[in-house]
Amino acid sequence: MTRRLSTSQAVRQVDRPIFTTREIASLSGGSLSVTTRVLQQTERKGLIKNVIRGLWCVPTDSRFTPFALVHHLSRGDRSYVSFLSALHIHGLIEQIPQVIYAATTGHSRSIRTTVGSFSFHRITPKLFGGFDWYGDQRAFLVATSEKALIDALYLSSRKGKRFRFFPEIELPQHFSTVRAKKWVELISDPIIRKYVLERLRKITSHAREMRKVSSSLK
Repeated sequence: MTRRLSTSQAVRQVDRPIFTTREIASLSGGSLSVTTRVLQQTERKGLIKNVIRGLWCVPTDSRFTPFALVHHLSRGDRSYVSFLSALHIHGLIEQIPQVIYAATTGHSRSIRTTVGSFSFHRITPKLFGGFDWYGDQRAFLVATSEKALIDALYLSSRKGKRFRFFPEIELPQHFSTVRAKKWVELISDPIIRKYVLERLRKITSHAREMRKVSSSLK
């Protein structure tokens, strides 16, 4: 006979800073309603936190990062951290976005959780790429610096003009304009492609001028 685990034992066995009510119920053998009540009691002790209905996290776990929630909040659609969030992660902008931005194959939508707000934006399948695991722990997928910039410029051309005005952008030495332009070439609409290419040219030109100024002051 299989020995059932208590809810706390199930949480430890999952051994991840993010988990679902269904996972814990499956391991403990309890119903979803009973498991939810026990998890809520654990939350009141400050040990875990309910992100949204059915999804929990352990904020004190050193492995936890809100960026890792993107996968769990994408409702089965493919997604990766991008736009201003990825630009900040890679050091292209200093300003910390108050929202975590992600590209997705699903519908664009915004989600408010107890640990932050998330903004998902649909990217055309041809542009869905240019991302990799972040860090040694591979906690979440994030766009490369080049792809994050192109994603943001692409979105700024669409209805609503989101990201029309950027914070000050500093392009690091490793930023490749060539790689960025390869992503621009995949934009099928010629008007949008021209718009993104022109904005990329202005940003890279400004970044080069700022480097010259910085170098002259040293």
